[in-house]
Amino acid sequence: MSDVKPETLEKLRGISVATLCSALYKRGLRNQVIQDVRPVGAKGRNMVGPAFTLRYMPAREDRNTLAEFRNPDHPQRKAIEDCPPGHVLVMDSRKDATAASAGDILITRLMMRGAAGVVTDGGFRDAMRIAELDIPAYHNRPSSPTNLTINEAIDINVPVGCGDAPVFPGDIIVGDDDSVIVIPAHLADEIADEAVEMTVYEDFVVERVKAGETIIGLYPPTKQENLDLFAEWRKSRGR
Repeated sequence: MSDVKPETLEKLRGISVATLCSALYKRGLRNQVIQDVRPVGAKGRNMVGPAFTLRYMPAREDRNTLAEFRNPDHPQRKAIEDCPPGHVLVMDSRKDATAASAGDILITRLMMRGAAGVVTDGGFRDAMRIAELDIPAYHNRPSSPTNLTINEAIDINVPVGCGDAPVFPGDIIVGDDDSVIVIPAHLADEIADEAVEMTVYEDFVVERVKAGETIIGLYPPTKQENLDLFAEWRKSRGR
């Protein structure tokens, strides 16, 4: 479970992954974006929630027959049934989309249980159906073969690497229509507060640039006159 405040999660729903990346970079964290994943279908809203993880390892043939899916304690099935509501299931699939990490039936079950989203650095089967679901889902590419052919689900809710990003259970996962980032849980409150301020200024900058202003001295704000204009702009808009 995560101790991150609900108001922090709400703030993160309005912040882009790019802005969060900049805030983490200021703190020396450079590898928090999950590489080579993309939305199965754009949702027009952020995916936000604490991480609940599933780790895959290379499959060994005698351990990974179709009979494994009859096992009620199979880690892939257990992860779907145990992921708490409001959490994001993050699957370390070894960056291998040769076989699928899950399909539409499992992701539908995850959605019905109230999960905030799902991410794999592998692929999903039935991706066209997953794209139609309301749950945000991110993967590398569509993949049809069952995961048993390549990977074995081996452990639940342990530290994993997903798309080269370190993910610890309870870290806050944020995904937008571009990509996904991992915020260490102990930094989430301050990152959210700072990123909200960054977003307000960026909205001001976009408006000024669309009006024909140069970015020099505006972005970043190295001229006091731009800071003065920003203060007036912010006051006029109640932000």
